[in-house]
Amino acid sequence: MSGPPPSTARVDDDAEVVAQSLEQPELFARLYDRYAPDIHRYAARRLGDGAADDITADTFLTAFRIRSRYDLTRTNARPWLYGIAGNLIGKQRRAEVRALKALARTGHDPVAASWVEDTESRVAAQGPLAGALAALPAGDRHVLLLVAWADLTYQEVAQALDIPVGTVRSRLNRARRKVRTALGADPAFLSDAAEVA
Repeated sequence: MSGPPPSTARVDDDAEVVAQSLEQPELFARLYDRYAPDIHRYAARRLGDGAADDITADTFLTAFRIRSRYDLTRTNARPWLYGIAGNLIGKQRRAEVRALKALARTGHDPVAASWVEDTESRVAAQGPLAGALAALPAGDRHVLLLVAWADLTYQEVAQALDIPVGTVRSRLNRARRKVRTALGADPAFLSDAAEVA
C-alpha cells in the first residue's frame, strides 16, 4: 500500500488530498467539504442562488475529473477551484450582466439581504454599484469580484485565472477606477466602492 491511510492524510494540505484521491476517490470529498460553501456563496453573488447550485456542483465535478492534472506543488486548491468556477461563470456571463442590471434598477440584492444586517441603509448604494459592475469588461469584473467577494489574494487570482500578477493588478486598478467614476463624488458611494475593492 502506498502513502498513508486515509485517516492519517494531512487534511491541511490540499495537494496531498488531491494526490491521495487518485487512489482513493472518496478523499476528494474533503475539498468539497472545505470549499463548497465559499464557491457557492461566490457563484450566488455573481449569478443568483439557482445558478450557484449548478456552478458549485459543476465546479467540483470538473475538478474531480481533472484532478490528475492538478499542480501538486500548490498546497492550496482554493485558487484552482475558483478558476474552474470562474470559467463556468464566464459561460453564464450574460445572465450575470442581466442580474447586475436588474439590481441596478431595483436596488435589491436578495443574496446580500440574507447576510447584511443593515440592509435598508445599503440598498440606496447597491443599484449604482450593480450598474457600475455590469458596465465593467468581463475580465476586469472577474478580477474585482474574486478579490472583493471571494477574498482571494492577487497571487490566488493570478493562479485562478492563469494570468500574471501584473495583469491582476492592472485589471483591479482599472476596475476600481471605473467603479469609483461611475459612482460619482458622493462620499457614501466612494466608501462602498472602497469596501468592494
